[in-house]
Amino acid sequence: MMARPDELTFTPLGGVGEIGMNLSVYGLGNRHQRSLLAVDLGVSFGDEDHLPGIDLVMPDIAMLEKERKNLVGLVLTHAHEDHFGAIIDLWPRLQCPIYATRFSAALFEAKCAAERNAPKIPVTVVKSGARIALGPFSVEFIPVAHSIPEAHALAIRTGAGTVLHTGDWKIDPTPIIGRPTDERRLRELGEEGVLALVGDSTNAVREGRSPSEIEVAANLAKLVKAARGRVAVTTFASNVARIRAVADAARAADREVVVVGRAMERVVQVARETGHLDGVQNFRGVDYYGHFPPDKVLALCTGSQGEPRAALSRIAQGDHPFVTLNKGDTVIFSSRTIPGNEKVVGGIINNLILRGIEVITDRTELVHVSGHPRRDELRDLISWVRPQVLVPAHGEALHLSEHAALARAAGVPKVVVCKNGDVVRLAPGDAAIVGAAPAGRIYKDGRLLEEARSRAVVERRKMGFSGCAFVAIAVTQAGELADDPDLELVGIPDKNAAGELLDDVVFDAVMTTIETLPRARKRDPDAMAESVRRTVRSTLAEQWGKKPLCFVHVLVV
Repeated sequence: MMARPDELTFTPLGGVGEIGMNLSVYGLGNRHQRSLLAVDLGVSFGDEDHLPGIDLVMPDIAMLEKERKNLVGLVLTHAHEDHFGAIIDLWPRLQCPIYATRFSAALFEAKCAAERNAPKIPVTVVKSGARIALGPFSVEFIPVAHSIPEAHALAIRTGAGTVLHTGDWKIDPTPIIGRPTDERRLRELGEEGVLALVGDSTNAVREGRSPSEIEVAANLAKLVKAARGRVAVTTFASNVARIRAVADAARAADREVVVVGRAMERVVQVARETGHLDGVQNFRGVDYYGHFPPDKVLALCTGSQGEPRAALSRIAQGDHPFVTLNKGDTVIFSSRTIPGNEKVVGGIINNLILRGIEVITDRTELVHVSGHPRRDELRDLISWVRPQVLVPAHGEALHLSEHAALARAAGVPKVVVCKNGDVVRLAPGDAAIVGAAPAGRIYKDGRLLEEARSRAVVERRKMGFSGCAFVAIAVTQAGELADDPDLELVGIPDKNAAGELLDDVVFDAVMTTIETLPRARKRDPDAMAESVRRTVRSTLAEQWGKKPLCFVHVLVV
């Protein structure tokens, strides 16, 4: 009897059907023994409207925890938060080797140093273009252009075939920092033969090609030169090419660059240590800002996504301890607003405009370009690599669908559209979804990690919608009231439509319920508590139209 051939699978646990929280798992083996390779381990950010108090959202790694002994390593494509932001919290559950190139490793080390009580997490540094062996996988780091230094696609070679995992990429012949996407190497890979391409779908809905970073740099220089008062530029802290472009624009306009925000300071330091800002003038600390005339300073700020404690938000509210902006000054948003952040970013822009500050965004000027490929770039990659199978990744349903249609039109023989948790067999045989793995979310709530269905998350969401009522009742052994009940309504209106105090209305209902309880229920604290809870919720529903959370404590004295 012949041995069953090794099966090569792709299982996304995050980043497919959504943008962010990337985690991909490749499996090789059979039902008796298999090896797993993880690619990236990122976060997305909590939405205050739906997840109040949740800072970060991470992928559920139950699959990897269960098979930890089979996990040969975690490989990072690049150092954006949506690709490496969950490592500090989740790596202790995996304890696997991590591999990354120099900039990604250095930025991760700096992130750990800034994190309170971060675990010691070793990272093996791999040279750009190198190949490493991890169990039955051979992984080659192929340089690609993106909006952060040292982004890499991964050529994952196995006995069952080669997969090109693109990570985030674009085609930019003049990326300012780092190497352009390595077309020659990708064409060579196509000549070798590529079984599957697992590819970035973020901009699959946009025709044409993404503009180059050098075009943004030229426009930033023009805008900074034309500005008359103070200038503040906000961008993603990790976009070192944009930081260099801002520095060059400031130098051409005879302005000093002041760095405002810890995340920006951290990236600038790592970029200098790793050589990505060689030749760029020294920047000034934030405490120097007030020492320069308005036309001689440029503030490089964090907060392009409206983060409430980031530099730009505080500046817009006028409560930053060092940086102020006034009528006639200019703020340039050299960034795009991530979907979901439009409201908070719009609030900051409105605050700035109301104070007479000119605001420039990508709606009117070329001050930002995406780090992801548009449709012509996707077609180019397919023509270079000529995959037998294409799996759209890194995108919401619309992006995945558009990427899939483009791939079919480009002649890719097999296209598999999947979602988080789907187990996709890439080889042998016809590529298809063949199973399911646990896939969900883990929430970072303060210092704690919570499951998506945890009581804290569910109840906080309910409290945000309809408030909470607390009732404390002291009764004797016989079930008689020892004192008046104590009632507190939190997040609930003061008065009903008739102008009556809701505290009084609910208190009266509680008293009536207790007084009319049968004697047996009065002597049962749990039964009394449940009756009062139902009364409070029904009374408020009648008076207000909403049912709050209600907690009743009955104490026998």
